[in-house]
Amino acid sequence: MITLSVVVPIRDGERFIADALTSLCRNARHDFEFIVVNDGSVDATGDIIDDFRADLPGLTVLRNASPVGLADARNTGLAAASGKYVTFMDGDDWLAPGYLARLVAAIDGLGCDFVRVDHVQVEGRKRVVHRAPLARRGAVLDPRDAILPANVRTMVDYPYAWAGVYRRSLGDLLHFPGSLHTAEDRPWIWRLHREAATFAAVSLAGVFYRRQVSGSLTQVGDERQLHFFDAFELVFKDLEPKFMPKAVRNFCALLAHHLEIADRFTPALRARFEERGAQMVRSLPLEVVSEAVARMSVERETTLRGLVPDLPPSSHIRVRRDKEES
Repeated sequence: MITLSVVVPIRDGERFIADALTSLCRNARHDFEFIVVNDGSVDATGDIIDDFRADLPGLTVLRNASPVGLADARNTGLAAASGKYVTFMDGDDWLAPGYLARLVAAIDGLGCDFVRVDHVQVEGRKRVVHRAPLARRGAVLDPRDAILPANVRTMVDYPYAWAGVYRRSLGDLLHFPGSLHTAEDRPWIWRLHREAATFAAVSLAGVFYRRQVSGSLTQVGDERQLHFFDAFELVFKDLEPKFMPKAVRNFCALLAHHLEIADRFTPALRARFEERGAQMVRSLPLEVVSEAVARMSVERETTLRGLVPDLPPSSHIRVRRDKEES
């Protein structure tokens, strides 16, 4: 019986995939399976993966003839998974030795639907531990209770699929919106917290996440960035009113962040992005938007009010905060 399935999507990752697979070798166990989805790579990624077939027990390699994107590549891996639990790893990241065994022990011990963990952010030689935004650790909780309050960072602001482990019996809740080529984890984490029954956060940081990797979608300013709006349309769809202020704040903070780095867009794409952003802001309850914007930094409020000049002023006393993370 397979206890854990690890789904690893990768596209044109020849620089990093050997590090990722070496770290899986150091985590291998007879009841673990590793499903690598080669998403239409045209570099040496496939050859490097093949070099690990003899060294990584439980390795299955799936290949898409042409790229389908991260969301569908993960879904392909999920469809092939047979473990009691499933986790994800991006092909340009790596894991600490023994991390997967500790991850399984955590969810086994707690008996909940999913467990969320911390991670280590890597930029060059710099290492910084980022904690999942939940102070209470090792306790089984209702995921819905970890969505609010609106104006502080909560678990829906920590969308990384690879920062956790999930019961495969959650079924469709684990599937990603396949139409999205970026921000696919935003509706995914919201749905998971709205519809799963139980979860926990534990103090475990074994994923090493490479940030600022050239070629990653966070660094590329092409039309796929417009999927950010499609992602949040899914978040807002059928959203209960009590969660609207949180979702609006979540969206507005990320919109401001995208606008701050809009120099990566061509002038034409930037115009489309700004037009779509303004349309979406106006489709939301404007009084809720106004309150969210009033609680952001001066810089972000200025950016968003510049995008939507007719946004009404806040009816509450302004709360100034340091510039928040997106």
